Amino acid sequence: MTQVPRLLTIAGSDSGGGAGIQADLKTFSALGGFGMSVLAAVTAQNTLRVSAVHAIPVDVVVAQIDAVASDIGVDAVKTGMLATAELVESVAERVRHWELPNLVVDPVMVAKGGDRLLEEGAVGAVRERLLPLATVVTPNLPEAEVLLGRRIESREDMRRAARDLVALGARSAVVKGGHSADPDVVDVLYDGVVIRELDATRLETRSTHGTGCTFASAIAAYLAHGLALEDAVTRAKRYLWEAINRAYPIGHGHGPVHHFWPCWRPGETPV
Repeated sequence: MTQVPRLLTIAGSDSGGGAGIQADLKTFSALGGFGMSVLAAVTAQNTLRVSAVHAIPVDVVVAQIDAVASDIGVDAVKTGMLATAELVESVAERVRHWELPNLVVDPVMVAKGGDRLLEEGAVGAVRERLLPLATVVTPNLPEAEVLLGRRIESREDMRRAARDLVALGARSAVVKGGHSADPDVVDVLYDGVVIRELDATRLETRSTHGTGCTFASAIAAYLAHGLALEDAVTRAKRYLWEAINRAYPIGHGHGPVHHFWPCWRPGETPV
């Protein structure tokens, strides 16, 4: 490993800057890594909606991965919006080819405003091609329901979902509880041996755009720093909670979190 972790995101671009590639790169930088990006799609979006999506040709996505891996190298990878089955399969093939380590799969399916970001046919490709390569997969409750084809309503359902995602091939799974009705946000982590529940106080805020991207990217960053899985997930959850808690108002809808809260606060002039 190099002195500074080399962190790669393979995801979509968010023109509003709060999610996707932009959130990933901000997180990587805030947590002491060197961020690199492979654009899989370009979206026109803001805090209110996604108004357009343009998928990058698969051969261009593959060329980006090859360019980064063949020269700079990669210590951890985070995947996000991979809209089509062909794209998922091609990304999985290049991950295997380059033996890219510490793969964090964020199975992005729906934007915060409800816009669909993943084709129906791509769900099976994520389940069959990408999950078996994942160090950890980080679905929220709706995403876990789609991947497993059933409702997830209770804490026991979440535990069983985490176990079943690992049974599909992922080395570990974090089923996130942000969409639940619980007063606290409880995420269920299963590492293939032990179930752990990680809880945090629920924050009443509209600054939640890009939370899934940020959480997955933070896990990737901490894994690349050499932390064990549970420690990486725990620290990523703490980082995200503070990023939400310290967020400043942007836009008229679901605003972004404050990725650089460890570095500066709103109203301050950064050094």
